[in-house]
This record gives sequence, structure tokens and C-alpha cells, in this order.
Amino acid sequence: MSWKLQILPAAIVFIVGLLAEDRIVGGVGRPAYCAVMIAAYLWCGRAVLVEAAKSAFRGDIFNEFTLMGTATLVALGLGEVSEAVGVMLFYSIGETVQGAAAGRSRRSIGALLAAKPEKAFVWREDGPIVETRPEEVPVGSLIVVKPGEKVPLDGIVERGGSSVDQSSLTGESVPVAKAGGDRVYAGSLAVDGDLVVRTTAGYNDSAVGRILAMVEDAVEKKSKTERFISAFARYYTPAVVAAAALVAAVPPLVFGQAWSAWAYRALVLLVVSCPCALVLSIPLSFFAGIGAASRRGVLVKGGQVFDAVLKARAVVFDKTGTLTEGRLALAGAKPAADTSRDRLIELAATAESRSNHPAARAVMEAAGAGFAPPADLSIRDIAGKGVSASAPDGTILVGNARLMRENGIEPAVDFPGSLVVHVALDGVYAGGLAFADRVRDEAVETVKALRREAGVGTVAMLTGDRGDAAKKVADAIGLDRFKADLLPGDKVTAFREISPDGTAMFVGDGVNDAPVLANAGVGVAMGALGAAAAVEAADAVILDDSPARLPFLFRIAGKTRAIAWQNIVFALGVKILFMALGVAGLSGLWEAVFADVGVALLAVLNSLRVARV
Repeated sequence: MSWKLQILPAAIVFIVGLLAEDRIVGGVGRPAYCAVMIAAYLWCGRAVLVEAAKSAFRGDIFNEFTLMGTATLVALGLGEVSEAVGVMLFYSIGETVQGAAAGRSRRSIGALLAAKPEKAFVWREDGPIVETRPEEVPVGSLIVVKPGEKVPLDGIVERGGSSVDQSSLTGESVPVAKAGGDRVYAGSLAVDGDLVVRTTAGYNDSAVGRILAMVEDAVEKKSKTERFISAFARYYTPAVVAAAALVAAVPPLVFGQAWSAWAYRALVLLVVSCPCALVLSIPLSFFAGIGAASRRGVLVKGGQVFDAVLKARAVVFDKTGTLTEGRLALAGAKPAADTSRDRLIELAATAESRSNHPAARAVMEAAGAGFAPPADLSIRDIAGKGVSASAPDGTILVGNARLMRENGIEPAVDFPGSLVVHVALDGVYAGGLAFADRVRDEAVETVKALRREAGVGTVAMLTGDRGDAAKKVADAIGLDRFKADLLPGDKVTAFREISPDGTAMFVGDGVNDAPVLANAGVGVAMGALGAAAAVEAADAVILDDSPARLPFLFRIAGKTRAIAWQNIVFALGVKILFMALGVAGLSGLWEAVFADVGVALLAVLNSLRVARV
């Protein structure tokens, strides 16, 4: 039933009844008045009464439904008809507003659920294109994605090209150009071109599948603040019920005062004490925080992660793919005296034009889109050393120093901290090229922001890369310390040396990072290109691989917990005040309604402020 059909008729009857109460309550009009008001009470409060009965049947007699139902029924028994209807009506309105607020917080996570692809078009080369469910498509299949369709599974583009909107997964506002050889992710949207994609993962292992599974799991995990409230409510509610019973019974029995007056005060105490402001608004604070984080490209796996983030006084990074882009780029060139830089790159690109080595791809990028290797080219791979190419210009050798020396050529250049590729033409040394994994543009500012905004004392790096390469990156970014040449097991040991109490945050993206992510106080994985094992082991996932999201994670964690504690202090403070006023006879059920429903609504509205981080 819609909230309008449930609340509006009861509200109209209640308002008319209040306006006409003085005229019709007396004499024969009273029974009719009570009958209409009780009908309004049952109409708007039947859901509460049913839940109260179910709870009592299960033995759970201390909850908001039993408290509200008992208080209003006793009020009816005492002849306080209008107040009983008002309490139930305003409680129902409060529940409706709270539900709408919770729905607003869920919409940000619902945007992820909307990214779930519903169909896939499989291209069988020996037959027609067949529509099927993404869950039924085998790994390695060819799928066709047309403009305006969602990519149903992770894969590599084999043919075609299109701008792809990845905003639902990574938060990127600008579509990304995808062509042959590029990776695409399930849940992204092809904008303006056809794509033929070779799938690399099943649906459950796809980007959107993993994200959906993590979203479902996230809402089941509670923070320490939420667990505190749950434990508090188990003792708070029985204590208040016992106090109300004493208020109702002790003055009449001991001091001979009127039963009705003290029973009414006990009702006020029960209505005020209802813990819905705490039980509802505190989890909503964390749910709103999780939703706000997801809108900014950070998936948080439960409210307890925020508590752990705020304990982290050290942040430890993996290097490759986290602080760096994870792919080689040309970092320097030193040609021989009789060779130009462009000529050196051209020779290297000619020899590497058919190689899939990361350095070969970097050479081709450096050569530019206009470069075309000679047609009459013969290339021979030399395993573990490099390549030899027979070209119109002569024989080109491209490879490591060992390859050069085996051919009687002494390498004349070096680039400490970089991968060096030497080039020779017809036995004459032509120069060397340096390749390095490029530091992310945002890495330096991220480290500064972690120290400045989040109060992080130590920023470190653990990597399996060579020591000279690691030092170069650490110096460029301004890290406090680093360790290199580490195996996955060594990373766990090195992490514990940096953080003996295990509270530090670790940020990584590879399979080899999964053990550290699982052992860290907070594990943060790079989700766009990160390995599935890293994403599963982490507590939070950065969907667009940008470490610049980390300072935001600290901010959203701090604001979420601050708002949760604001709600606790505010709700308890107001309730204790109105409990005292009720017992003293200075407030009635109307004030109790404000102390319960009004406080709950204000706490809920306060919770939604976290979305403005």
C-alpha cells in the first residue's frame, strides 16, 4: 500500500476530529467520535500493531513496535484517544520519511546495480549471431557490442572501435576510446561504434559481477559504532520498560497517588524511549557513507572499513600499477656520436615491429603513428636477449648488453634504475634506449594530501621490482621508506615491520598483493585493472585505479563516523531530557512524539549530510 493511502485518510480524520472535538465529545457524540478516531488509529497503525504482535509471539518484546503499540493502546484505555491517534500517525509519517531517506542513499549503489548487463550477442563464426544470457557465455567467445549496448563481459577488443562510457564502474565522466587490443569491462557502454570482443572472464569474474557481489556483501558488514548501538539497544529498551513500570506503580502504591496520572507519565516515558532514532539513523549514516564513496569511484565493503581507515597512521603502496602506470614508456635515449635520436628510435622500431614485448610496444609508441617498417624485413627472436632484423639498411641488433657482447659490440651507455635496450647496426653500436614504468601524474599530490589532510605519518612502498628502479620512484614521489626485490611472502613480513600493530593501510593491484591486502588493517585494491585476487582480498576498491581517491576515503570515513556519533549524542540527550520532563509531569504525549519521531527525522536528515563530502 502506498504511503498516501495509508497516511492521508488517517491524517484527515485526525485533523477534523481535533477541530470538532470540543463540540461532539460531550454526551451521545462521544462514542461516535471515539469509534471514528479508533478507526483512523487502526488504519495508520495496523502495520505497527501487526509487527508488535509478531515480535511478542517470537519472544522479542523490547523493540520499537512493541513499545509504540503498547503505549498507544494503553493511552486508548485511559481515554486519551486523540493523543493515541496522533502518536501513531506521526510515527507512521516518520517511518515514511525515513524510508524515503534510506531510498535516496540506496540510489547511488543502485546505479551500480543498473550497470548489470542482461544479454550478450555471441558471434559463432560458423553460424549466426545468437542472443544469450551473459552467465552462459564461455570464456574465449566472440561477442558483438553495438552502439548503445552494454558490454556484457570483460574482454579484449578484436575488431572495431568505439568510445566506451565506463562511468558506472570507474566514475570517469568522459568516454574512453577503445580499439583493437584494448581491454573493455562488463557494465560499460559502447557509445558510437561496433565492437567485436574476445571474452577473457566469465560473468561472475567480470568487473561488474565482482562489484555487485561486493555491494551485496558490504551492507551485511557492520561498523563498531553500529555494533555498539545494537548491543546498547538490547539493554536500553528493557531498562526503560522497567523504569516505566516503576513510574506507573510506585507512586500509587507507596504514596497513594492517582493511578491514571502516573500511568500517563509512564506512557510518555515509553514513547520517548523508543530507540528508533538510534537503531535507524546510525546504520543509515554508514549506508549513506558507502553510497557517497561509490559515487566517487570507491567501493567500500561495509561500515567497519571506515573505522579501520581512521586508525591507519601509515599507508603502504605497491609500485607497479599503483604508484606507476604499469606499462613501460621511453624514458631516455643516448645515441652514438654519428647517430641521431630519431634514427636510433627508427632502428629499434624496425627490429621490434613484430614483437609483443612491453619494451617493443613502448618503442613503437615513441616512433609515432606515422612509422611503417620496411616490407622486406626478416626478424629473428633471440630468447632472453633481444631480436635480430635483416633490413634494407643492414642487420639491426636490439637487445640487452649480453646480446651486444656476444656479437663483439661493447655497450657504451647505461641508465641506472631503468630497463636499457641497446641498438647496433651492422656490428656498430648505435646507442641505447631507456624504458621505465611512468609514475602516475597524481601520485606526488596524493602523498602530500595523505600527510596534510589525513594525518598519515608514514608513506612507504613495497615492490618486487629492482632496487634501483624502486629508489627512482620513491625519490620522485617523496616516500618515507621503501623495500624492493620482495616476493609475495616477503611483502607480508616487510609490511609487518612497517606496521607492527597491523593497522596500516596497504594499496595494491596484483595477485602478489593479495596476501598483504588480506593482512593489512585496511586493504585497498585498484579495481579497474587489478587482479581478481587483489579485489577480493581488499576492504575497499578504487574503481578507476587512481590513488588520488585515497585522501577522499579518509575524509568520507571521518565525516561518516562523526555524523554517526552526532546522532547518538543528540538522540540520547533529547530523550533523557524529555524522559525527565515526562516523569515530572511537565510533558505529555505530544512532546513525547517530538522526542521520538522528531529526533529520528532530524538524525536521518543529519545522516544524509555525508553525501556532500
